[in-house]
Amino acid sequence: MARGWESKAVEAQIEAAAEQPGNGRNPSTPEAADTNRKKESLLLSRKRVVQQLENSSNPRYKQMMEAALAELDAQLKELL
Repeated sequence: MARGWESKAVEAQIEAAAEQPGNGRNPSTPEAADTNRKKESLLLSRKRVVQQLENSSNPRYKQMMEAALAELDAQLKELL
């Protein structure tokens, strides 16, 4: 019985993803695909830096992470 419920949940997720216009799956040009990849990479890097910054207690390391965060933000701003 649980198996049927799981398959219906997966089916609903697939349908919901297919209905969303512009979900970024099929960019219209290679340049758009490259921009999307860069943006996703920068966002993941930013998330990692923020987590490291929150978990750090060393002032020098925090300063370095803040500089990295500022650089990532600047690169993201250029893409948008």
